[in-house]
Amino acid sequence: MAEQRTEGTPAGEGCGRERPTEDGVVFGLLGRTLAHSWSPQIHAALGSVPYALIEREPEEVEGFVRHGSWRGLNVTIPYKRRAFELADEHTPAARRLGVANTLVRLADGRILADNTDLTGFAWMLERFCVRELSARDARSALEGREALVLGSGGASHAVVAALEDAGAHVSVISRSGDDTYETLAERHPDAALVCNATPVGMFPGCPASPVPEGDLARLRGLAGVLDVVYNPTRTGICLAAERLGVPSESGLAMLVSQACRSSERFLGREVDDALAAAVERDLRAQTLNVALIGMPGSGKTTCGKRLARLLKRPFVDLDDAFGLDHGISPAACITERGEAAFRALETETLSRYASRSSLVIACGGGVVTREENYALLRQNSTIVALDRPLEQLSSRGRPLSASRGVERLARERMGLYRSWANLVLACTGSAAGDAEAIRGALGL
Repeated sequence: MAEQRTEGTPAGEGCGRERPTEDGVVFGLLGRTLAHSWSPQIHAALGSVPYALIEREPEEVEGFVRHGSWRGLNVTIPYKRRAFELADEHTPAARRLGVANTLVRLADGRILADNTDLTGFAWMLERFCVRELSARDARSALEGREALVLGSGGASHAVVAALEDAGAHVSVISRSGDDTYETLAERHPDAALVCNATPVGMFPGCPASPVPEGDLARLRGLAGVLDVVYNPTRTGICLAAERLGVPSESGLAMLVSQACRSSERFLGREVDDALAAAVERDLRAQTLNVALIGMPGSGKTTCGKRLARLLKRPFVDLDDAFGLDHGISPAACITERGEAAFRALETETLSRYASRSSLVIACGGGVVTREENYALLRQNSTIVALDRPLEQLSSRGRPLSASRGVERLARERMGLYRSWANLVLACTGSAAGDAEAIRGALGL
């Protein structure tokens, strides 16, 4: 994560029109591994451009920060503490936390360090308590109650501070010391809120969770789960909370809110909260995959191709991807090795693609027969089930449809299609019509 604001003036106006220099860019995100980041899309919407992802090794950070020609930087793991140390001035928020995720080069060349993670998480926390916990505000929801923060790194400092500002009693859970993941449920059974401030579960290592679902279930006072990880949209710990019936939210709102505050510093102008909400909504719509499920022969592939063209997104046919991954077609694999072997390999392929963003994915008809596939799809997709009349389905080239019969497959799977889907679409009679109907129903 990256980015708050306070004293200091950015060096110059109209920075968004400038071009990157040989030393870097006008604005950017500094970190070690940044393939997961959505910051460029957010800052493009906010006008703090050009904005680039700047990957540096630890020994390269000081030279880039002190001598690069950048105007404003966001900083993410593992360099937030180093960014604080390299700055000439510090805002109260940065001094309070001892880490920085926003650097601004002032007009006189000095570097100002800020931490906008604090206001970003506080904004997300406030909204979550109002929306999901039916509270008046965060303080009325959390004052005097226990909150657990997973992890003690840079993001953890901001999360702890925001929770303390809301009146919560905060315990930090780490791999060593008195409060560890092994003793979490035993020592804190009445915790009202769990906040993941670790990178566990971040793309591409998803949908992992830092805490087993069984341990969350033992927290009898648990009212909510928050995660600073924003990619995938529904992280492993959020999916676990969802299964337990506990409200949860991953970190997109925090990411956008702190980006707005850092953009204000970069450009010297305020960002309206309405713009922040619009950026969050648009980014969520743009990055969520659309995953098509349904009976074999229901038209997922032809509809998916049409929809991908409409949305200008890459299209993935999971059966084709299976062939590329494993060197054998799904039909041949089922025939030669059996359905169980095929399903295990299908899940491997699904896990590679479903964790990505902004795709249209046509799934095989039997993807719903393995429970673990639901979490893989749910983490980063809107799931659409195509519902075509059985008499219109063909079993040609489909060994399971041919051997079991379409009617039997429908009895086994239709309930799963409906329960997995965010949208069930009655097929219109054409792939083009189905694609248009999906786009309209999802507001894309």
